Amino acid sequence: MIYRIALIALAAANLALSGPALAQSAAQRGGALVKQHCAACHAIGASGESPNAKAPPLREIARKYKVEDLEEAFAEGVMVSHQATEMPPFTFDPPQIGELTAYLRSLKAGNP
Repeated sequence: MIYRIALIALAAANLALSGPALAQSAAQRGGALVKQHCAACHAIGASGESPNAKAPPLREIARKYKVEDLEEAFAEGVMVSHQATEMPPFTFDPPQIGELTAYLRSLKAGNP
């Protein structure tokens, strides 16, 4: 009986520790995606100006919109509501969308 309780406690502790680690690695992978696809125009960190003055820093986008609302845009192709012919179209697959939203959540929380 004590052995079974110890195993259950160990499994619970393992789950508790793996949750933040998985979220952190997803945010790190999302950071790599934004570095690859977005950094040429947008500021991608917690501070700094965007290389393209017309492109808002991603931290502002993360604060302005609910991250969950951006998931559909990432899946269907990121489109902007203003004249921004400079912005290329992007479409991401479901794992990438999870990574991008994890990164945006980290920006929103101030922990990129």
